[in-house]
Parts: sequence; structure tokens; C-alpha cells
Amino acid sequence: MKNILVLCTGNSCRSQMAHGYLAHFANSEKVEVYSAGIETHGINPLAIVIMKEDDIDISQHTSNNVEDYRDISFNYVITVCDNAKENCPYFPTKAVKFHHNFPDPSKSTSAAPEIMNEFRVVREMIKEYCQAFILKNQLN
Repeated sequence: MKNILVLCTGNSCRSQMAHGYLAHFANSEKVEVYSAGIETHGINPLAIVIMKEDDIDISQHTSNNVEDYRDISFNYVITVCDNAKENCPYFPTKAVKFHHNFPDPSKSTSAAPEIMNEFRVVREMIKEYCQAFILKNQLN
């Protein structure tokens, strides 16, 4: 079993979407996916809505702090924002680390319809990244 940790600032949006897609694309007998933040902000309701549009249910996910997973041996750690990469507290791991800075749609100052479109754009970026990650690492 391979353990994957997706790490973001608040574990509310980008890491939650990546968690959903990695779990969706991976073989559940080969992979356990976790997501966390260097802080916890609760799950963004728009992330839940936008993922549901693509038949991925993240409504039961919880917002977790990276410290909650200190005792888990991870094979892969994926940071999905520069802030998490730069400010993550160190914990000993032999995990292979990956980084991709996705835009934060929750920081948008656009009107409601445009915000949803920004979430969709980021969702598609994350979806493509996660699918490629699973295939490249033969976790499907």
C-alpha cells in the first residue's frame, strides 16, 4: 500500500480537490490518499459543489493539519501551493516530494458566476495533474 499526502495552506480547496481525484484515479487496493494543510480552514463549499459536478464526492472529507499525520509513513508528498511548500513544518519522511503551484480560486474577487468558472478551471488543472501522477507512478 502506497500512502500519498496532498498538502496545501488550509486544506480547504486545492488539496481537497487533489485528494478526491487521486483517490478516484488510483487503485484503492494500492493507494491511500490523505490531505492536510499547514493550517486548517474547513472545506470550501464551492470546492464540494465543483467536484460534485464531475461526480467526485468530497463532502465527507475533513480539514486536517499536517501534524495529524506525523506518524504515517508517506511514499509521496505533493504540495499544491507555494506557501505549503515553503512553510510546511519538517517531519521525517522518506517520501518522494512533488510540487505544483495551482492558482487559489477561493482568493478570487470576481462576481459569483466568474468565481465558479475559476473553480472549474483550477479543478481541470488539478484533475489532469492527478491523472498523470497516478499513471506515471503506476498506481492505477
